[in-house]
Amino acid sequence: MKHTAFLAFWLLAIASPFAASAKDYDLTISHQTLNITGKPLEKVVVNGILPAPTLRFKQGEEAVIHVTNRMDVPTSVHWHGLLVPGAMDGVDGLNGFSEIQPGQSFTYRFKLRQTGTYWYHSHTGGQEQEGLYGALIVDPAGRDPIKSDRDYIVMLNDYHDDTPSDIIGNLKKSSDYYANARRTVGDFFADIGKKGFDKAWKDEKDWGQMRMARTDLSDVTGYTFLTNGKTPEQNWTGLFKAGERVRLRFINASSMSFFDVRIPGLKMSVVQADGQNVESVGVDEFRFAPAETYDVIVTPKDDKAYTVVAEPIDRTGFALGTLAPHEGMKGEMPTHRPRTQLKMGDMSMEEMGDMVMTPADMKSAWGDAATPKGDKALQYSDLRYAGIQKDVREPNRTIDVTLGGNMERYIWTLNGKQMQESKPIRLKYGERVRLTFTNNTMMAHPMHLHGMFVQLENGQPMAKLPNKHTVIIQPGKSYSVLLTADEVGEWSFHCHLLYHMMSGMMTTLTVAKLDTADMPQNVTKTGAHHEH
Repeated sequence: MKHTAFLAFWLLAIASPFAASAKDYDLTISHQTLNITGKPLEKVVVNGILPAPTLRFKQGEEAVIHVTNRMDVPTSVHWHGLLVPGAMDGVDGLNGFSEIQPGQSFTYRFKLRQTGTYWYHSHTGGQEQEGLYGALIVDPAGRDPIKSDRDYIVMLNDYHDDTPSDIIGNLKKSSDYYANARRTVGDFFADIGKKGFDKAWKDEKDWGQMRMARTDLSDVTGYTFLTNGKTPEQNWTGLFKAGERVRLRFINASSMSFFDVRIPGLKMSVVQADGQNVESVGVDEFRFAPAETYDVIVTPKDDKAYTVVAEPIDRTGFALGTLAPHEGMKGEMPTHRPRTQLKMGDMSMEEMGDMVMTPADMKSAWGDAATPKGDKALQYSDLRYAGIQKDVREPNRTIDVTLGGNMERYIWTLNGKQMQESKPIRLKYGERVRLTFTNNTMMAHPMHLHGMFVQLENGQPMAKLPNKHTVIIQPGKSYSVLLTADEVGEWSFHCHLLYHMMSGMMTTLTVAKLDTADMPQNVTKTGAHHEH
């Protein structure tokens, strides 16, 4: 009987392709009182900690993740950047998925078809802001082409004492509720000294007609910025020995904050963007948006502490960490760089209306990080795919995606409609399209597509265009990406600034597998037509 049972078990094991390669995790989501800023508050934790546990897999394994909801409200988990079946993507109402109800459990199952640095977070209400976010790493099944001696996750987050419902309520009452860096009379007189009275007065009048102020870089302030869940005073530390190659996996898990990242005294080699390997590019700093990730390699030569500096673009604080040979060491504390002020070039033509602008007026300021002269800041145009892209077809059509909003009512839209009013963008299976974003607002929007990667049209050859799952569209600008619709499902498509998404900047992109007769027969022509 024992031999029979063993034989049955063995036959079952070899019959199941995942029996020997599945990796299980148990995640329990609950509310817990935390004291991060000196004020005890109820937040969301996973397995009792914030951020949530790091999940680590190998390419080819089956992820089996059991999620239990111990809160008194529904929840969900989205696997950000992972190629998964639609039903496993974790967005309520899409692909047959429903939120996990209080007291209930749900098991996510999917095979890891890629490698790289990713993360996971709730796609329910404001739970991502409240603490439901964590890192997810997929290592290559064989040798990793990115060589390193140390490997650290550097997950950045913006923590707020206010609840998400309070924040969105405050923004609906007044979009500048959190604005605390308005221009002063002193700024006006400083402009007179630089430009003369006539030009300074014209600028002041022109900006008076705008729906946003030139200081509006962030909708929400009052954040405490965390590195791997630690405040700057708590000093997250990654250890190294001089001469080692240290891999830092930067993840922007914040809700609303763009960061400028640098490590004074160390050059960084960017080797991965949004989990996808890129040809190494040396930089001194990079700017990244909520939802983006960058992997970098640094090689400290000296036996000293280096400060990992992440500075939000509104310059209201720091997320800090340390690379050091020993625990307890701290590097030099940074000082704030100047906060940029938006210019007319950061507005769309729609915003400017009939205003008459000189060439000097049209220079954009949003991307100005006050990078020291001679230092290199990463640009999207620097990114080159590590390898050769499989699909190098030209798109057969262009889909326009217009980003808009009404700041006075705090409403954000895609193609003029909020989520509840919008119709899905429909794609045929296998077709190649261009998505052209036009930002008619004075805020940057990190646009995220679930389920698939897009390729940036960044000036590189078609075979070297880099993959991204999240793309920054700068204020008043347009940007295009290419997409091969090779993943069947209903995929959420939205701005990854949490309160922009919650206020309407979200739609669905649907890829349906059709009969052969309905498949595109000729997809080599360019710019066939434009659609909304």
